Order: sequence, then C-alpha cells, then structure tokens
Amino acid sequence: MPLSRKLTFSFTIAILISIFIISFISNIMINRKFDSYLIEEQNMKFEKIRKDINNLFLEEGNNLTSRDISNYASMEGIYIEIRDYNDDLICHSNNSNMMHRGMMRQMMRRHGMRNSNMDTGKYVEKTFPLFDRDNVVGTLIIGYIDNSHLTESALIFKDTLSISFIISGIITIILGFVISIFLSKGLSRPLLNITKTANEMRSGNLKYRSAITTNTKEIQELSHSINYLAETLEKQEGLRKKYASDIAHELRTPLTTLKSHVEAILDGVWEPTDEHLTILLTEIDRLAKLVDDLKNTFKTLEAELNISKTHFNISEELKDILSQFKPLFKKENFLLESSIEEDIEIIMDKNRFKQIMNNLLSNALKFLKDRGKVFVTLIREKDQVKITVEDNGIGIKEEDLPFLFDRFYRADVSRNKDTGGTGLGLSIAKTLVEAHGGSIYVESEFDKGTRFTILLPTDTKY
Repeated sequence: MPLSRKLTFSFTIAILISIFIISFISNIMINRKFDSYLIEEQNMKFEKIRKDINNLFLEEGNNLTSRDISNYASMEGIYIEIRDYNDDLICHSNNSNMMHRGMMRQMMRRHGMRNSNMDTGKYVEKTFPLFDRDNVVGTLIIGYIDNSHLTESALIFKDTLSISFIISGIITIILGFVISIFLSKGLSRPLLNITKTANEMRSGNLKYRSAITTNTKEIQELSHSINYLAETLEKQEGLRKKYASDIAHELRTPLTTLKSHVEAILDGVWEPTDEHLTILLTEIDRLAKLVDDLKNTFKTLEAELNISKTHFNISEELKDILSQFKPLFKKENFLLESSIEEDIEIIMDKNRFKQIMNNLLSNALKFLKDRGKVFVTLIREKDQVKITVEDNGIGIKEEDLPFLFDRFYRADVSRNKDTGGTGLGLSIAKTLVEAHGGSIYVESEFDKGTRFTILLPTDTKY
C-alpha cells in the first residue's frame, strides 16, 4: 500500500474513532444532564402546585370541591387528590376513573405528550403535606406518568441534539478525510522525492540531489542527510577514480623501466652488469614499497597492521629520528629544531612510530621554502603524549585540508612523484596513529606554514 494511502486511511480511522467516542460520551452526558434538569423543573412545578393547593385549601377548607381543582389538574396534566388530617378524601381532580392508566394516558396526550412515551411510562403518585402555618392540616396527592417531564419540546430538543451530533460527525469526517489527504500527500511527496534520490544514487547517478520544500524539520534533516551522502559518495567516487589513475601512473613508471631494461638485456643491447642489475633492483624495491604502502593504507584494524608493541623511551627515540634527518635538512640549507621533554615512556610499536615520523618529516622537508624551518615538540599531557611537527613551508589551501589524509590525495596536482610522492604517506601515518588509539590532525595557512599534531596514549596495553 502506498504511503499516502496508508496515511490517509490511518488518519480517517483515527478521526472516525475519535468522533464516535466524543459523540457517544457527549450525547450520554448531555442527555443525563438534560433529564436531570427536566426532573428538577418538574419537582419545582410540583412544589408550586403544592403551594397553590395549600393556599386554596386554607381558603376553602372542607368546602373545597373537585370542580375547583379539576381545571388546574387538567391544565398541568396531572391527577390531584386532597385528603384531610384524618386521611379522609375531600376532593379529587376527577372521578376515580382518572387514576386508571388509560384515562391518565388520554389526559397526558391532550397536554402534548407523545404516545410512545405514554406506553413506556408508569403511573406514580407523590404525597405532599398541607400546612396551616407549622401544623399539618391535610395531604396533597399528585399522580403523574413517571416520564411526564419529557414534553414534546423536550423530546424535540433531544432529537435535534442527536441529529446535530450525527450531522457534525459526518461533516467532521468529510473535512478530516480531505485534510488527511492533503496532509498525507504533504508528508509522502518529499519522502518519495528522497526515495527517488536514493534510487538514483543506487543506480550510480551520484549527481542527483533531493529538492523538497517542507516545513517538517525531520524531513528537512533527512533530505539534507541524503544530499550530504550523495555529495560524499560523489567525492569518494572521484577519489576512487583518481586512486585508480594514480595507482596506474605510479606502477607504470617502475614497470616501464623494468621492461625496457630487461628487453635491452635480452636483446643484447645491455650487458647484465652490476650497474644495470642495480637499476633493476632499485625499481623493484620502489615498486614493492609502493605496493606495501598502498596495502597499509587499506588496513584499519590494529591486528591487520601487524603491530608489535614494546615499552620504550619515546623521547630518546624521537631524538634519534631527528638526528638522522638533520643532514638532509642541512644539505638543503634548512633548519630542523626541536623541544623534547625528557624521559617520556610509552607502549607502542617502535618501528611504526619511526614510520609515522619519517612520513611527517619527509613531507615537511619537501615543501619548505627558502630559509625553511621545521620545529618538532614532544610533551606529556596527562595520560598521553603530544607531538607537533610545524613548518614555515608553502602551506595548504583551506579547501584541501579535509582531504589531506585521503589515499593518493595531492593538494597540488602539478606535483610529480619526485616532489609530491605517491600521496600515501599521510594516509599511512593516520592509519598507524589510529591503530595505536591515537589521533592526528592538521592546521595550515596557505603560503605561511603547516602544523601536524599527534596525540598518542602512553598506557596502551600490549
């Protein structure tokens, strides 16, 4: 079932149930209150009749006749009987046949009561005392049908009320149905658009975007999320294609060199001398290193990286690494300075630490300008060590920073393999740092310099 139809059906059912419950409870409560109101009105009428008869009895006494009260009783639609203090009958509103239910029913019909109610009502009598000041001097008996309070106007009002509930319910259901259609379409239309976007992405069209107009916050966030996912996948697809191109390029150079040298040897152009074999070995080593670097960048789990942790003094190890790089910096007339806190112990893979620092220092060396300088610091911060490698080189553009640790990413596409490397060094460094439970991030300002910061836990278990 489509979402819009399902929502419309659900809303309509909910409206029907709500209207039924509201109408049912309201009708019962109003009818009860209305019946109570009519009964109270009837009791007030009986009290008024008692007072009128009481005054008439005090004026006429035992001389009171049936004629005096018959018209009154007929007008009020009741039977009246008056007895004295000794319970002797003085008069009644008609002869004794008036107390017969059939006669009473005829009398009540003459005063506007419905026949159906007369059939269901019972004849009852109420007794009221007649007073002369504070003394009881007689008894008033009022006979009536127990549902005589339901006059024609009262029944019309109750029927009108019930019809009003039915009409209101029908109108509400129609309006609710129409509103539910618009509401369901308003909810389902953007969701269908988002679904279409997802299907386009699944089919490979990563340029397709969700374009919806809605005030629903959750749907807006879902649309933004699916668009962000599409943008991310599009960028990843572009990077993937770039990876493939870069891998092909990086592999092609050593393979071409190897092929040309081997063909030259096979054709007798070159002799298999040590010099020529050394060239071949160099290209093989370069090819093997490239394959190993590429493999390491795809390993994200610590176990896959074949990490062998040991306990060592990272301060001394960092000094040794820097001493190996200083001749390289000096050769290019660059400075390599440091500020290293003494005697910091750590548990991690020493060889992997060397690999991390070699990548960062080599990267910094490649992109220094005249009077270039690299400054390395090592300090302890609570239960971790903080290493920074800061240079005053060419820097990195802001738009390149989010992708700096991606495989084969080069901020400057014009760099060749001699200046920019394979684009794997920083990706490898990030993988190794995270494999030790640490983190690495970069800060840079174009044409002013770059600073890499590494945070490593000191108490990582073996």
